[in-house]
Amino acid sequence: MDTSASPASATKKPGFFINRNFALLWGGQSISNVGDFVFDTTLVLWIATIIASGQSWGPLAVSGVLLTTALPIFLIGPIAGVFVDRWDKRRTMLTMDAARAILIGLLLLVAIGKPPAFWQLSAIYAIVFLASACAQFFNPARFTLLGDIVEEPYRARASGLGQTTQSLATVIGPPIAAPLLFAVGVQWALIVNALSFAASFLTILAMRVPQASSSAADGQHGSFFQDFGAGIRFFVGNRVLVTLLITVILVTLGIGAINALGVFFVIQNLHAPASLYGWLDFSVGIGAIAGAIAASIFASKIGEVRTFWSCLLAAGISVIAFARMTSLPPGLVFAALAGLSIAPVNVVVGPLMLHATPREFLGRATAVLNPVQALASILSITLAGALASTLLHDFHATVAGLAFGPFDTIFMGTGILIMLGGLYAMVSLRGVTLARADTSEPVATAAARQPAAEPETDERPETGASVRQL
Repeated sequence: MDTSASPASATKKPGFFINRNFALLWGGQSISNVGDFVFDTTLVLWIATIIASGQSWGPLAVSGVLLTTALPIFLIGPIAGVFVDRWDKRRTMLTMDAARAILIGLLLLVAIGKPPAFWQLSAIYAIVFLASACAQFFNPARFTLLGDIVEEPYRARASGLGQTTQSLATVIGPPIAAPLLFAVGVQWALIVNALSFAASFLTILAMRVPQASSSAADGQHGSFFQDFGAGIRFFVGNRVLVTLLITVILVTLGIGAINALGVFFVIQNLHAPASLYGWLDFSVGIGAIAGAIAASIFASKIGEVRTFWSCLLAAGISVIAFARMTSLPPGLVFAALAGLSIAPVNVVVGPLMLHATPREFLGRATAVLNPVQALASILSITLAGALASTLLHDFHATVAGLAFGPFDTIFMGTGILIMLGGLYAMVSLRGVTLARADTSEPVATAAARQPAAEPETDERPETGASVRQL
């Protein structure tokens, strides 16, 4: 079957969800995102209030979940990128969704059987590690497939829709988890997550993807180390990817500090009780939803590059203003503005990567960016906690009539780092442009780099031979 798009299909204006394939992919991932947030919150509550209730080692046990989630990003992610670039993308996604549904099912057996605490924790850590390892294959495969089914002018909209639903999941998922756990038991929260992976599996199964859904046919790739080295060389030699990497490091180093010290800032600087800390996350989430919706509509018209650096500058200014607040209501306003500004950045990172990266390197490109971002986040959280506990613990100063303490000083440094990232991106990405959504010409650069989307027919083609964030 000929998978090349006709001129009519290349210029046809898409609907709100762009095309059938993307609508299916978006729907399945929206359900899966809610399930993930329900699952993450359930694990924390399960360990803290049931398995380790009243135990001195409870906080350490909860930290173990975060560690076992992060480890596969460093240990599996770089390796997974090489294989994802070789494998059939749709088949990879189906396999990983099925594996994660089975893993959650095994954890359900643990919840029902209620073995001793040591064995419950061991099973949780092992299953969380394996599920996170599956995500290292699923996410880059999904990212590559997104480039196959959405033409370049509409990728900002696709990314914006995905970012919107992910932000909604952060608002919806955690509140669902607690009632499920305490009202009907942990097993129901686990069932919700397992069913979310099943829903994702079914939507991917229903997609009609391009025939060439693997990046290299058998015999067209070298050894693992040759392919891995080629991916690293490509990444460091690509101006757009290096710019994204450095910018992400600067921004993540700042944002990690806010995540680590936010509750202390609410208490000491905003003079509010710790019980109201959740409103801070809620405000950021609401702002992020609005920002993602706006970016999905306007980013491709304004330009993804301009959206990227200008929103970083706006986010940095919002964080600096937030750091100067002394009461909760205006603090929540500027927290929402920060979320509003940073969401479009997340929206356009994907289109920029797809524009700059040949299809055969997409898995390895994400396998470089994601572990570095995770490492920057861990480093930021560690440094922020150490500074607030040691060097800046008793820090108080007055400059030009403005009082400075430990937490607002760190947060102002955060805003400055984010602004530096925006300024660097503005200079480094000068001259980089993506195709506009209102273009009437086929996207030549995208067509030269990857297969066109399969025309919508009732016949499902063969899928060929043989899983992001500021």
